Amino acid sequence: MPDLVIPAPVAALVDAINAADTDAFVAAFIDDGFVSDWGRVLAGPDGVRSWAGSDAIGAGAQMTILSAATVGDTVTTTFGWRSRVFNGESTGIFVVDGDRLASFTIPPNH
Repeated sequence: MPDLVIPAPVAALVDAINAADTDAFVAAFIDDGFVSDWGRVLAGPDGVRSWAGSDAIGAGAQMTILSAATVGDTVTTTFGWRSRVFNGESTGIFVVDGDRLASFTIPPNH
């Protein structure tokens, strides 16, 4: 399989999770960016930090992008996830805003 091509802001988020770097995770988002996890929306730096603490970095998560397709500013991925909260594959939808993310959505479709 060829190497996946993903925009730098998506790669920054994945790298931050895998390095357990909460500050880098929060910095990957624009100021009013958000995470939407199965409809639970956590917005702004405090909301994004909260999700990182409860569901990602604080849960020892490791994330691997398995597939990615980019249309305009939206990157739809399938990713593997291992943590104390969830293990398996999910869909991740990222909206890129310049060199950062406007949002990271995990829809309730699995």
